[in-house]
Amino acid sequence: PTSAPLTGKPGAKDEPEDKPGRASKVYAKAFWDNVRKKNLNYDVLNSLSIGTDSEGGYLVPDEFEKKLVDALQDQNFFRTLATIIQTESGERKIPVVASHGSASWIEEGGAYTESDDTFSQVTIGAYKLGTAIRVSEELLNDSVFDIENYIASEFTRRISAAEEEAFLTGDGNKKPEGVFTKTAATADSLITVTNTNLTFDNLMDLFHSLRSVYRNRAVWILNDSTVKAIRKIKDNNGNYIWQPSVQVGQPDMILNRPYKTSIYAPELEAGKTPILFGDFSYYWIADRQGRSFKRLNELYAANGQIGFLASERVDGRLILPEAVKGLTVSGGTTSKTTTA
Repeated sequence: PTSAPLTGKPGAKDEPEDKPGRASKVYAKAFWDNVRKKNLNYDVLNSLSIGTDSEGGYLVPDEFEKKLVDALQDQNFFRTLATIIQTESGERKIPVVASHGSASWIEEGGAYTESDDTFSQVTIGAYKLGTAIRVSEELLNDSVFDIENYIASEFTRRISAAEEEAFLTGDGNKKPEGVFTKTAATADSLITVTNTNLTFDNLMDLFHSLRSVYRNRAVWILNDSTVKAIRKIKDNNGNYIWQPSVQVGQPDMILNRPYKTSIYAPELEAGKTPILFGDFSYYWIADRQGRSFKRLNELYAANGQIGFLASERVDGRLILPEAVKGLTVSGGTTSKTTTA
């Protein structure tokens, strides 16, 4: 032959046959073979040693970890609003400007007035979140059963639900501090109403309590039951004030800003803060790099089952409280409005 035959597909990109490290096909195959307890020979164990951790577990292969992160963003909406950073160690210190200096008018020949910025610091740690799954030996040995998708989807459902609850209402005790918790505890961050009969005047007060520089990217977060209460608000003629969007592809909005609902947002009840409005990119989520995945061979052996553990280390904190405002329901008889 005078030339090499064409074996590639037309238009296909030239990609390397394999990726390095934990993204390699050898590592992924060895990882899932270990899950199914297949071909445990020296070569497989040598491949798995690429990702061993201090407790004898195995880090998830890169392709599987990417699948898990993508699914987390689909199910946990708050990750799409917040700022996500990666940490190499268990703690990250974030410098924050607490107050800005200002300029002043100076007479001719007058001295400049000193006005310094002041700084504070927010520390983000790493709290451990984990879950366990038991799978029967029959399912593991069944080549038809898609163990990869099952484990990925089940771990995703559990971890994303726990994350969303903590990011919204966590108390900061061995878990992230939720944005509802931080806003409710921050002075001058709440609009207070006396009862659960919301009006659009209440929503406008909350809307304009947030500085305009934050309103450009602001989002509402509330429970679906609160959305129902807002939808029921009528004018003096009995017409619903909030009209749904009639444009294809355009979601419903509250005062021209999008909203997100969560079952973990507080209900519209006395003593609760049921609505938040703000720029949630100032809530930072710190992911400790790498998720751990372990197999338990002996713990459930008497039941003919294999256990699997998945864990991650993550923290979250609202680093700039002035970027989020809330509406709270008091139990008093008089109305009070507090703004920053």
